[in-house]
Amino acid sequence: MIPPETHLQIGSLLFEGLDQIDLTGPFEVLSRIPNSTYRIYGPSAAPVRDLRGLRITPDAALTEAPRLDVLHIPGGQGQEALMRDAAVLGWIRTQAAGASHVFSVCTGALLLGAAGLLIGRRATTYWNAVDLLPWFGAEPVDARVVIDPDSDGRTWLFAAGVTAGIDGALRLAAELRGDDAARAIQLGMQYAPEPPFDSGTPLSAPPAIVAQVRAAAAGITARRAATARAIAAELGIPAPESAESHVGDRDMTPAR
Repeated sequence: MIPPETHLQIGSLLFEGLDQIDLTGPFEVLSRIPNSTYRIYGPSAAPVRDLRGLRITPDAALTEAPRLDVLHIPGGQGQEALMRDAAVLGWIRTQAAGASHVFSVCTGALLLGAAGLLIGRRATTYWNAVDLLPWFGAEPVDARVVIDPDSDGRTWLFAAGVTAGIDGALRLAAELRGDDAARAIQLGMQYAPEPPFDSGTPLSAPPAIVAQVRAAAAGITARRAATARAIAAELGIPAPESAESHVGDRDMTPAR
C-alpha cells in the first residue's frame, strides 16, 4: 500500500484497434483511486477507434506523459501492429522502469513481452494467446489475475482476457490504497457479476463454442504466433517445449 498522502500519476496506453473494455473497464476503477491523476496517452493526440469502431480520444500524446507511478497496458487485436513499434515499445520500457506498478490486460501482456519485460515473470493473458507467453520468457499461470512483485520493489499485475481487467484493476486499487478503498470502488460500481452462462473460459465453454471462437480468431492467432517466435529469436529466448499447445489442452502452472 502506498501512503494516502502520496499523489499518484496513473496512465493508460491507447492505440488503434484495442479492445475498449481492456481500457474502459480498468478506467472505471483507476479513475476512482483516491489522490491520483488518471490520463490516457496515445502515440499521438489524435482519436482512434477500438476493434468494434468506438471512437476514443487520448488526453495527450505519449511524449507528453509525466513519469507514471502506475502504467496500464490494454490489449486487443491492434496490439499486433505495435509489436515492432520502436517508439511505443521504448515508451513502455521507460515508463515501466519508473513505475511502482505495471498492469497489463489481455494481450497487453504481449506488448510487455515485445518490450523485453516479461523475462522471468509469472504472467497471464487472453486464453487464446497464453501459450505465447513462454516465447517472451514468461511463466504462464492459469489465473484470472496474477500479481508478481520483483526484486526492485516493482509490482507487476496481469489480467486475463477483456473483462478480467476489472478484477485486475480492483486488485491494483487494493495494492495502491488498501482493501477498503478497493471495496468502496467496487461498491460504487455495483460490480457483482452474475454471468448468465458458464462459458467464460475454454474449460467451461462447450467444445463446439471453443472451436468456433478459435476459428474466428485464426488469422490474428497465427500472426501473433509468428511475431512471438521472431521476437523470441531476437531476445535469445529458447523455444518452449510445448510451443504448439493451447490453453485448455494442457496443464498450466497453478495460481499461487
